[in-house]
Amino acid sequence: MTVSTRHGREDDIPAIFELVKELAVYERALNQVSNNVEKMTRDYHEKLYDFFVAESDSKIIGLSLYYFRYSTWKGKRLYMEDIIVTESMRGNGIGKILFDATVSAAKETGCTGMLWQVLDWNTSAVGFYRKYGTNFDNEWINCSLDF
Repeated sequence: MTVSTRHGREDDIPAIFELVKELAVYERALNQVSNNVEKMTRDYHEKLYDFFVAESDSKIIGLSLYYFRYSTWKGKRLYMEDIIVTESMRGNGIGKILFDATVSAAKETGCTGMLWQVLDWNTSAVGFYRKYGTNFDNEWINCSLDF
């Protein structure tokens, strides 16, 4: 199997949205997805996010979606919103390829670091991130407002 990684394009958005929905099913939260292809396309044009895709046989099988944020303490940071590999392709090193591409993008754009979240019950993802020497923060509480 040959896997290639590249920056995403607008015409990839329908395929990556299918991966987003697949992740939501995996996380038992499909009913919480209110985004759609049209919104993602608009937001992509507004440069609210960027992404990498992994492909095999011209089919998108993985995604790393990220954006930049600013920390008053640390400066420019890359926030990885999601890293997704389609279920049938997990365990083939595709997540590592996407994660490494995202780390490189953070470094190449002058970020001082990278942040993301992982569900505590997703032990395979936690184990994956541990291999990178990830700092897990038990001090901060996630907060959100929905509109």
